[in-house]
Amino acid sequence: MAPAARDFTSRHEPLPSQRPDNTAFTQQRLPAWQPLLSASIILPLFFFVGLSFIGIGIGLYYSSNNITEYEGPVFMYYELSNYYQNHYRYMISRDDAQLSGSLNHLKNPSNDCFPYRVNSEQKPIAPCGAIANSMFNDSITLYYFNSSGTYEEVPLNGKGIAWWTDYNIKFRNPVDGNQNLSYIFQGTAPPINWSKSVYNLSNDTYNNGFINEDFIVWMRTAALPTFRKLYRRIDSGNFSAGLPMGQYKLVIEYNYPIIGFGGRKKIVFSTVSWMGGKNPFLGIAYLVFGSLCTFFAIVMLVVFIKYQGKNDDDISNAT
Repeated sequence: MAPAARDFTSRHEPLPSQRPDNTAFTQQRLPAWQPLLSASIILPLFFFVGLSFIGIGIGLYYSSNNITEYEGPVFMYYELSNYYQNHYRYMISRDDAQLSGSLNHLKNPSNDCFPYRVNSEQKPIAPCGAIANSMFNDSITLYYFNSSGTYEEVPLNGKGIAWWTDYNIKFRNPVDGNQNLSYIFQGTAPPINWSKSVYNLSNDTYNNGFINEDFIVWMRTAALPTFRKLYRRIDSGNFSAGLPMGQYKLVIEYNYPIIGFGGRKKIVFSTVSWMGGKNPFLGIAYLVFGSLCTFFAIVMLVVFIKYQGKNDDDISNAT
């Protein structure tokens, strides 16, 4: 005779319930609000946004076009075209910790800088990365033919051309108990395409190393393939009020090759307005977006007027 089956159920505690707590949050009973989009809300909104953007775009475009690119006070820019600084691998090829003054990263740069992390002798490169290695290095001098019949060199001011936050916060020289930059950067190598070390970019102590303003300006990458970067300010001496009418001579020491990427170089003299240098892109973008909003608002208004009573007629016929 088979043994009787034993009942083990009573020996175990009941299983806990899998049901969520009876709260407004877990039971999804929280109060909610969902906007009811209707023509009376959408159409005025589209018209308002579209016309507002068109107005702002006209103002920006007009302000940009009023900037004169030869009178004073004058800012000198260099322009490169067909140069894609927004390529992902190019943009990340830098070591921000090294540029902020980290001694550890000075001797041991980030792997993001590869293949410009160390040189052929395995010395760490400072500053490392593709952006620093491709720094613009043409030397530009401007001369004015004065009333004495001789060419007078126009003083070009290289201070104050970088963003304040970059110069005072983001970029710092490393400190190692000795303020001599040549000592601090001892054991490192300059980027492969550089003819000078980073601590010897300028004769000015306060414009050298990682806080050299030409270097800082270059390290702020551009979003478009044609871009301008501020090179010098003309705001001192006999030219503090701008460039007087007359004959000028521009001498350029050609160091930066562009044939390899099929680019072009330009020198631009420009004044500035409340919105900065001459750049019609922002105004055009506002005009295009505003025009599209207005166009779609008109289309939706026509559709609304044409079909607004159709549902009512269908309901009456069905009844």
